[in-house]
Amino acid sequence: MSDLESKSDSDTGSPSGADPTDVLLDATTAALPPLLAGLDALTFAARHMHPPNMASLAEVMQEHEQPLSDGLETFAAAPWPDHLQDFRKQVVNAATMAGKGLSGLVAATDADNPIMQGYRSLGYLNKSLEYLYPLARILPPVSRFFLSPDRRDDVALLEQLNPEEPRQDVGVFHFDNEATDRGGFSMFVPENYDPQQQYPLVFALHGGSGHGRSFLWSWLVDARAEGAIVVSPSSREGTWSLMGPDMDTENLHTMLAHVKKHWSINPEQILLSGMSDGGTFSYVAGLPEDSPFTHLAPTSASFHPMLLEACSPERLQGLPIYLTHGALDWMFAVDVARTAQQALTGAGAQVEYREIDDLSHTFPREENVRILRWLRGDSLS
Repeated sequence: MSDLESKSDSDTGSPSGADPTDVLLDATTAALPPLLAGLDALTFAARHMHPPNMASLAEVMQEHEQPLSDGLETFAAAPWPDHLQDFRKQVVNAATMAGKGLSGLVAATDADNPIMQGYRSLGYLNKSLEYLYPLARILPPVSRFFLSPDRRDDVALLEQLNPEEPRQDVGVFHFDNEATDRGGFSMFVPENYDPQQQYPLVFALHGGSGHGRSFLWSWLVDARAEGAIVVSPSSREGTWSLMGPDMDTENLHTMLAHVKKHWSINPEQILLSGMSDGGTFSYVAGLPEDSPFTHLAPTSASFHPMLLEACSPERLQGLPIYLTHGALDWMFAVDVARTAQQALTGAGAQVEYREIDDLSHTFPREENVRILRWLRGDSLS
């Protein structure tokens, strides 16, 4: 906020006698804590979405609605000068999207289909994060927010993630991947990226009816903390090619070639992961012998032993697979994952199986750090 510290009363239009810097800092302080708290609440809801939980989640969201609304009103009413209008717009947009997510979840309990209304409302969480992330460069609390909880007090890491000069090869990128586009991809490169080093690469496949631009935010925080690059593709159709002609695998290969050309990737640490339909498609695209992916990590995915017919015994022998599923999954029962574990292990794959007692059909973001360390070959004991 250094720009706020050097402007006169005439620049800001502040009331006579009021320090303009204090007015704007107070406005920011009014908005930022309830915004970050609201986003934490939405992230909690995203992890714990389960039909029986909807009423209790709505109560938690309701606690954050009014503080966020009050903070946004104070922030928007401040006399922001012309050169800070973009900053104002980013904060207002982030807070507005978060507010819509909170209110949508509160209202979901009265919807005809509460769980689907809840999922739709959580779409605002990722829109809010997209507006907020660019402010990590100028607001230390935002930079800390975009880190895994156990790294938020890592002073050295925070300094590395805040280079003095803007860089063109780091941050968030979108390649033909507006919300209305299909078949493009979004990606994240940590701000402390060093082209002289090789980085783990995660391909993160969204679930059915999802979009890569949105699903990127399920991985960004932990990849930023652990030093990994993330590619989040969008399927060519509403979901991945699980039936009929495969329109997606070749597209993933093209994306991978582009990323490897422009960024330094560790060729032995290329993960294909996915949630729900994306997890199922990680089998489809990752098991064949010609797959360029070195590791697989399906989450809450469907599985059929016939999938093993698409790959050779040599491909499966020693193939690292991190398999995650929830005991409460109401879409793909956990027995599906147990069958997958047995079949893949029997075929020679090295399976790390994680069955999570309180996980429904949602993405367990707390597994990301563990997956990234597994991808690097670190001990998980």
